Amino acid sequence: MSALDQPPGAFRARARDALAAKRMQAALDSSTFRLYDHRLAAWDGLGDVEALRETARRIRERTIARLDDHLEAFADAVEARGGNVFFARTAEEARAYVVDVCTRAGARLAVKSKSMLSEEIGLNTALEAAGVRAVETDLGEYLLQLAGRRPAHIVAPAIELTKEDCAELLSRAGGVAVEPELEALTAAARRQLREAFQTADVGITGANFAVAETGSICLVTNEGNGRLVSSLPRVCISLLGMERVVPTTAELAVLLQLLARSGTGQPLTVYTTLLTGPRRDGEEDGPEESHVVIIDNDRTNLVRGRYRTMLSCIRCGACLNVCPVYRKAGGNAYSDVYSGPMGAVLVPLLAGLAQAPALPHASSLCGACTEACPVKIPLHELLLDLRRDLVAEGVASRRERLAFALWSLVWSRPWSYRLTTRAARLGQRFGAVAGPGRVWARAGRALPRLARRRYRDRRR
Repeated sequence: MSALDQPPGAFRARARDALAAKRMQAALDSSTFRLYDHRLAAWDGLGDVEALRETARRIRERTIARLDDHLEAFADAVEARGGNVFFARTAEEARAYVVDVCTRAGARLAVKSKSMLSEEIGLNTALEAAGVRAVETDLGEYLLQLAGRRPAHIVAPAIELTKEDCAELLSRAGGVAVEPELEALTAAARRQLREAFQTADVGITGANFAVAETGSICLVTNEGNGRLVSSLPRVCISLLGMERVVPTTAELAVLLQLLARSGTGQPLTVYTTLLTGPRRDGEEDGPEESHVVIIDNDRTNLVRGRYRTMLSCIRCGACLNVCPVYRKAGGNAYSDVYSGPMGAVLVPLLAGLAQAPALPHASSLCGACTEACPVKIPLHELLLDLRRDLVAEGVASRRERLAFALWSLVWSRPWSYRLTTRAARLGQRFGAVAGPGRVWARAGRALPRLARRRYRDRRR
């Protein structure tokens, strides 16, 4: 099973578990509201943020429209600077290439900076099977690796963990009690990871962006681990989703103005790093050998379709922080990789609707995600389109299709519309004990009262 696939009923089961976890609910609320407030404050400081968002939207759409040309230019620039490029059509091809590079390097230890793409292709499992120990070095990812869990947020992967959870994990790993305070936690992680940085044979990074004109990989991080991973080991491998390319450094600058502000509320993250090929003569830092793996994994199917706009996503996480469903269901309810509104759209597109049929419904369609997206992806409209596809492709259950067909039939005729709405008004007292209303009321919520007169009647 792919990391993007969902077992039947997984979303509801995982969401129920998350709702019952009180500490997790408190951690989600605290973190997402804080990130939400920080984004609003950071956007206010930009001046005409709508003009900047529109510019960013046009950059992303123009790039995706000529994606093949930009990828070719990027690959040529990388190779001109002494790097190696491999185009992987599938997750299997990407894993095999990385394993082959590690095997040829005689690697026994690989250190990794945060990469959702490596989670998507299941890289760690493949490395372990080849005898290469993979160590996550981002603090959140390292904690999740110790816990045996998957990322719950594309920017803050350990967002569901409390400081007490983190202290327990680091204490167990280091054999020394660690206080549940930020400085103590980071100091403990630094001690535990130092040997891995110093002895790793291979470093593996993700890529926030790739610049076609220079052949550079751009890493955006708040920890120094990205630079250590990409400069200390003899071999560096960067994993690049094919849609993350930008044509020029000038266009990169526009997107960087929005990425950190939208994700964490910072003008820029602490480290914005550009990796341009292996170490050259006269340089003291950097790998002797560098590789960029450009990964398709079904993205090509989206380039010319009506869902192409989803490839514009810059992975800022803003849509997760405003989504009421994400805040309650938790990140792992969506998949083992992508979560929130962007995950609810992207996972069905990459894995197939049949593998994630619940995700298009994991939304209230309030539109907050679209309003928060820095590149103006109409996420709630894409979710509606996916719901239509569920019916058109026969993925939705027969009972669900029958129910909506009957509803459409009844409400398409004035007399039956009047009859059913009148019956609903008379029977609303029983709504909390029968049908969908029972599930709503079970959580302690009251069903809204129907108006005494229909809107259409008042307009006559």
